[in-house]
Amino acid sequence: MKVAVQQEDLQLLAKTLQEQLLVEVSTAEVFEVKCAVNKGGLMILTQHESDVIVDTQIIFAVIEEVLQSLAPHKEQRVQCFLRVFGEQLPYAKCFLALKQTGGWGDGRAGEAGEAEGQYFSILSSSAITYSPSIDKTEEELFDPFADAPNLRASKRASQIKSILLGAALVGVVVLGGGAYLLTRPCVMSECKEIQNAEQLKTKSSQLMRRAKSEKELVALQQQLAATSAGLNAIPSWSPRYQVSEELKASLSGRSEKISQVVKALQTASFATQKVQTPASSLEELQARQHLWRQAIAPLENISSNSELYGLVQGKLFNYRVRLHAVNQQIVTEEKWLKKLTAAKAIASAAENREATAKSLNDWQKVQSTWLVAINALNSIPLTSPGYQEAKKLLVDYKPKLVAASDRASKERLAVKAYQQALSTAKQAKVYEQQNQWLAAATYWDQALQTAKKISQDSSYYNQAQSLIEPYSTALKQAQEKLQVVSSLQQTRTDLDKTCINGIRICTFSMDNAGIIVRLTPEYDQIRQNNLATPYSQNSDTAVDITNHLQILREALAVISDNASLSLFLYDSKGQVIYTRTLGG
Repeated sequence: MKVAVQQEDLQLLAKTLQEQLLVEVSTAEVFEVKCAVNKGGLMILTQHESDVIVDTQIIFAVIEEVLQSLAPHKEQRVQCFLRVFGEQLPYAKCFLALKQTGGWGDGRAGEAGEAEGQYFSILSSSAITYSPSIDKTEEELFDPFADAPNLRASKRASQIKSILLGAALVGVVVLGGGAYLLTRPCVMSECKEIQNAEQLKTKSSQLMRRAKSEKELVALQQQLAATSAGLNAIPSWSPRYQVSEELKASLSGRSEKISQVVKALQTASFATQKVQTPASSLEELQARQHLWRQAIAPLENISSNSELYGLVQGKLFNYRVRLHAVNQQIVTEEKWLKKLTAAKAIASAAENREATAKSLNDWQKVQSTWLVAINALNSIPLTSPGYQEAKKLLVDYKPKLVAASDRASKERLAVKAYQQALSTAKQAKVYEQQNQWLAAATYWDQALQTAKKISQDSSYYNQAQSLIEPYSTALKQAQEKLQVVSSLQQTRTDLDKTCINGIRICTFSMDNAGIIVRLTPEYDQIRQNNLATPYSQNSDTAVDITNHLQILREALAVISDNASLSLFLYDSKGQVIYTRTLGG
């Protein structure tokens, strides 16, 4: 489509240059202009008959003036050539360095400047370099014109063959009806119909030249039709019949020319009304393109010596600009439609991935694929006919992106929780090996709770469930160990307090067999000294020592019960003083 648009633009430029040369250069009867693009640069070839002498500087100046009235989107170098019909090489050339200064000043011009290789621009300056001859080595430069269409225009109107008119009036002798035949219009009497037709034939040429609008052309066309209808009243036996037929043919020909122009102008008016509202589809843009082509085609057939040439030339340039703008809109819209199609394909891929996604990596791919599709739709501008469809698709796609993002987040949290549960359990085992049962129990509990929090719709749920039972068992064992350790620690604390009362009364040790308590030699000595002293001399002290030993046994018995351990009390020499077994 882009190549077709470029070819159409080159043809439009060639026709514009060709018509302007016919107007500006009076010495030339026939000019032919071709345009082509070679290696990114514009090339213009002008040809004429061999018997025509032209001023090359004037030709190139006219081309430059036309280019200055047109419009590219970037700085451009233009090569111009002059050649005689039938010759292989041009006899003169020039180079134009065209510089950009701005756009057309409306929205359509801005869009038109986007397509690569277009020729319109407003020019601030140019530099012309003339070369009077062409080296044979430059022959290959003209290959780009080989496929360019031949657009030849002539100031001469088409030759009209002479028609020999008979002037003799055939006598009509019809019995019973001769008088009637002789009284028919333009038979014997004055022929106003012929006079009116001849006057209008002469006058219509001027009216056609002066016409500035469709309305004036329609009025003239109606006048031609009425005058032509008046000629129909002239009978075939009239001596002026042949003249009337020729006049009718002439008036009809002019009416037909006017009709073609009026139809083209009406088509252009209809196309102008269409562009007042944004196109809703590519097909609508293509329909507008067709309308402008329908308006341009008949106007391009108007030769330079036609009475309507001045009127159509002013219209043609405007119509070509409008067609060019539509061409660029089509190129742009095709780009957005491709993006819309691509977004749909990406969304389909996202749905396929979503149907089989399990792992975190799978859901992250689903999320990113939906995001790419949505970003593609968001890039379609409000002015594009595809915008409404893109808007509807976004309503459908955005919730799917949110759902995929949520699922990816759940998977991400599940992965993190699962790994954290494993790491915490590993640390709990380390604390177990160090007999740090409080820390071990704490970490087993954390690992268990973390595993329980993993979402049921996560791909890690089953793996997490397999951890709950062993972690619960490990936690229970750690808690039991902690309870034993805590109990032993409390027992040691109680024994420490019991075995010290001003002096150390006893020492102790604990194992699985029970609690072993030994009286210290110091305490035994005090106890023996009191027993050896006569009762009457120190009766109060003896009673205190006896009571204290009884109190010590009772206190140790309580500690034994609390620890659920047997008690063995020995004196400093290893003699059993008191024993207490579980259940005893």
